Amino acid sequence: MSFLKNQSRDFILLDRDGTINIEHHYLSDPDQLKLFPDTGKALYRLKVMGFGLIVITNQSGVYLGYLNLAKIRNIHNRLQSLLKNEGVYLDDIYFCPHGSKENCTCRKPRTGMIDQAVAEHKFDPHRSFMIGDKAVDIDLGNAVGATSILLRTGWGIKTEREGKCVPSVIVNNLTDAVNWIEQRYEKLYE
Repeated sequence: MSFLKNQSRDFILLDRDGTINIEHHYLSDPDQLKLFPDTGKALYRLKVMGFGLIVITNQSGVYLGYLNLAKIRNIHNRLQSLLKNEGVYLDDIYFCPHGSKENCTCRKPRTGMIDQAVAEHKFDPHRSFMIGDKAVDIDLGNAVGATSILLRTGWGIKTEREGKCVPSVIVNNLTDAVNWIEQRYEKLYE
């Protein structure tokens, strides 16, 4: 049963490392990719609710030479494969390969990746949820008018402690984020 009543789908925008998979310093090998135990079930629930799922991730390891575009593609293929085993398929994955000192428009918290996703998938970012574990994730969500959810997984506890961002809510994990969305979605967008 879908919660979504409008003609187009609404989307969940997800950070990758520390949000849907266990944080690994400059993940560069597909075999290093490990989902959090609740990732598959949580994302499946969002799909059942009718949401599209898009990953938005900074991958400066490319710029720094830890991995190349072929390895990124292999990591994302493994991610899709692991999620497929859980009955989930991501609608898209966007990544920024640039370093923090480069002046690109795509590196979070800049909005380039979401701008591209909106153009390609035709959704309203104001009706979206941005879920992540870092201030750049929350700042990006806020910049596009999405509802921003900070997870305490990955770098989330440190991010919460630093208090440098203003999420709509802070929750323990992806399951708690889905519970929060499920309880409030219709009220937020009636």
